[in-house]
Amino acid sequence: MAYESAQVKIGTLTAAADLSSKQYHFVKLASATTVNVCAAITDKPIGVLQNKPTSGQAAEIVMFGVSKVVADGTLAAGNILGTSADGQADAITPGTDTTVFAAGQAISAASAGETATAFVNISNARSA
Repeated sequence: MAYESAQVKIGTLTAAADLSSKQYHFVKLASATTVNVCAAITDKPIGVLQNKPTSGQAAEIVMFGVSKVVADGTLAAGNILGTSADGQADAITPGTDTTVFAAGQAISAASAGETATAFVNISNARSA
């Protein structure tokens, strides 16, 4: 079962759109004050959305720590994670997926659509 632990959160941003169905997805900055779900594997995630805000509501985002994430495909413990084209966590291969930003590491395994536990570490570093 996925779990959460100590986290560093960003609490001053709002949802740029209805994100009520995007809890535990990677989000990116849409402007200086808003976030939206990541929509491409090359997006720079700012963190993982923790709540279910609608447009204009406060978005609670974890940028560092242990969080739940929704898996895009099969995840194994130890996989390095990036965002998929719909904001879900996807396993990436450092040195191969050089246009993708590493955003954390899977702690537990999960299948597509399931919730996994991940260590989120947003550094905006390429996976190379």
